[in-house]
Amino acid sequence: MDYNYPGLPNGLMPDEASPVWLNKGDNGWELTASAMVGLQSIPGLVILYGSMVKKKWAVNSAFMALYAFAAALICWVLWAYRMSFGSDMIPILGKPNQAMTEGFLLSRYGPEYYLPTVDYVFYQFAFAAITIILLAGSLLGRMNFYAWMLFVPMWITLSYTVGAYTIWGSGFMRKNIIDYAGGYVIHLSSGVAGFTAAYWVGPRHSHDRQHFPPNNIINMLGGAGFLWMGWTGFNGGSPLAANTITSLAVLNTHVCTATSLLVWLSLDMVVYFKSSVIGAVQGMITGLVCITPGAGIVDTWAAILMGILSGSIPWFTMMVLHKKSSFFQKVDDTLGVFHTHAVAGLLGGLLSGLFANPKLLKMFYPTTNQVTGFIYGIIKGDFYHGLCQMGYQLVGALFITVWNVVVTSLICILISRIIQLRMDEDDLEIGDDAAHGEEAYALWGDGERDPPPLRFRMTPRIPSFCRRPGADY
Repeated sequence: MDYNYPGLPNGLMPDEASPVWLNKGDNGWELTASAMVGLQSIPGLVILYGSMVKKKWAVNSAFMALYAFAAALICWVLWAYRMSFGSDMIPILGKPNQAMTEGFLLSRYGPEYYLPTVDYVFYQFAFAAITIILLAGSLLGRMNFYAWMLFVPMWITLSYTVGAYTIWGSGFMRKNIIDYAGGYVIHLSSGVAGFTAAYWVGPRHSHDRQHFPPNNIINMLGGAGFLWMGWTGFNGGSPLAANTITSLAVLNTHVCTATSLLVWLSLDMVVYFKSSVIGAVQGMITGLVCITPGAGIVDTWAAILMGILSGSIPWFTMMVLHKKSSFFQKVDDTLGVFHTHAVAGLLGGLLSGLFANPKLLKMFYPTTNQVTGFIYGIIKGDFYHGLCQMGYQLVGALFITVWNVVVTSLICILISRIIQLRMDEDDLEIGDDAAHGEEAYALWGDGERDPPPLRFRMTPRIPSFCRRPGADY
């Protein structure tokens, strides 16, 4: 039988959904990992944000995450994926183009991988979506939702794509920097951009800033659980294969996270004499973030050390430095995203350059220049390459930081010329009902706008056909 169908990619025949180059194990795992990363955002961060804020901001906070997820996907397939991973336009950005045609999506993703390009498109979308949602954590409780609707596509287009292209695509840092799964591209960028946007949007209502208790700690833990377990796909999917690097990355992810949580919790107990649930969640997040840039290229003993540092250094910047620094006090970072993501992401990137195992680097980066971490460089007598790697990590962090500060500022300034970045003061006092006409909990007297008259609540209502004419009911 003749299967000469030139319109179909790479030997895909009309009755054959599995071309010869496809590895079903790799394909199945990548789709699973992509779904796990998506679940971190929807419902993970939706639940976490909706529960971690004051009750009057629960709907708005959760809805910001839901909207961002949907908007990011449309931007991604229409132009942003190709800007991040397509052909060169300038040294820091690819040419915008759609990623929706059959010939492109069903073709093989690179000669060294055994899965279709569509897997990578969706996996990287989940990364882009969670980045902008993490950024939103700095803006909860006061940003005008209509301004947020403009901010999401603009930031994905002008900021996220540049970080992804320069480090993971064909940009100038691709062949030298270590960023296994997004310590810089995702976490450093979201933390810095969130802090910058928080400056431009302005602070919450003064009462909210002083008193902002979570409205549901149990649900908050549920959202945190989605985040933690979803990180299995976050770091496990980066090799684009179900291989040994994948397995090591998954173990290292959970070891570092557990260590970080315990260290943060211990510091809370020693200093404040309370075992804070919110503190434990923050320690969990910093552990997840810190291990991300090195999950598959460091040894497990290094993952434990990274957990110790990620549970202590961000704790110090958030719980001590933040309270004493006038610089941090000027900017209202609602959920402390700068500390949990920017500080932890930078820490993870530098520690990855410090602890990277040359054998693991060769397995994950077989065609680029990442040779050894600084510690192994000293041990193996390759001090030069180890020192160079630390230099590349610093340069990468500096570039991501400066780009996000500048571009996020320009986006906020531009949007402010179109619409208010911050809600009106009167609306800030009300919260969800002013923003969306809805409230999170419709309890009696706390969600009912027009309760029945008191006499109808105190006594049974008499049907009209039983009433006496002229009687006052």
